[in-house]
Amino acid sequence: QVQLVESGGGLVQPGGSLRLSCAASGFTFSANGMSWYRQAPGKEREFVATSRASGSTLYADSVKGRFIISRDNDKRTLYLDMNSLKPEDTAVYYCYVISRATWGQGTQVTVSS
Repeated sequence: QVQLVESGGGLVQPGGSLRLSCAASGFTFSANGMSWYRQAPGKEREFVATSRASGSTLYADSVKGRFIISRDNDKRTLYLDMNSLKPEDTAVYYCYVISRATWGQGTQVTVSS
């Protein structure tokens, strides 16, 4: 059974940083591409970043240069380091296994002074 558990969300001031984690189980983590998505209130879920099994990464233009996606295959964990946060980054952030089309439960990130 595929399971994804996100953590690390919270309230942060503009310009601050947060690190999100996604603990994965139930599939071969190292062989799978993993992504982060986010959904702001009243908006559709949108792509944030992908970490392919090969190690390559892809970012949405809105977060490029501020966010870094990484993975620890030994710990079966996906990370998202978010820097220079803006109020418009406020959203629920979701972890996603591309090949299994499975979502985590999400973690809330609020950027506000």
